[in-house]
Amino acid sequence: MFNPPRGVVGMRVIAGSARGIRLKTVPGNRVRPTLDRAKETLFQVIGPYFDGGWVLDLFAGTGSLGIEALSRGCDRAVFVDRSRASVQTIRDNLQKTGFIERSEVHREDVRSALRKLVRRGIRFRLVFLDPPYRENLLVPVLKKVAEISLLRENGIVIAEHDFRLSPPDRVATLVAYRRLTFGEAAITLYAPDADE
Repeated sequence: MFNPPRGVVGMRVIAGSARGIRLKTVPGNRVRPTLDRAKETLFQVIGPYFDGGWVLDLFAGTGSLGIEALSRGCDRAVFVDRSRASVQTIRDNLQKTGFIERSEVHREDVRSALRKLVRRGIRFRLVFLDPPYRENLLVPVLKKVAEISLLRENGIVIAEHDFRLSPPDRVATLVAYRRLTFGEAAITLYAPDADE
């Protein structure tokens, strides 16, 4: 999630049923909170509002993106992060927004969580993917998401990465169709290949 400028101490839900509610940030500086203006631009691109569907927020940090999707009409969200502080922050933010009953929060490694999700047969409308920049996890996790058919028809993956990185145009059955840049961060949007 995008590096905030100095002085940014909070963030809020931009639109929908929880509009205006301020969200907690994770203590310390290991999580990059999503700036409001970046989040607003992203959701204008991927869909201002949704008529249901599940959302998966991987390396979820504060849970800001999954919560925004819930506020804008997604039915249910699954949040995954291995950090105890992040998981507690996500739970606090879900309580503040009233979405705790429509959510699952898992403290575990993303690859382990994906194995469990595929066994449940869940298909997601949105998958947010924001791995730590230095761990080179972006492409392996994208590949796993594609291999296990985690997306429903017309689902998309929102992959955040350092702006200096150019992720592949294609990862297994996922094809990149748009890139957005916000300062030192960028987002590449992937959708399943219609011919697959």
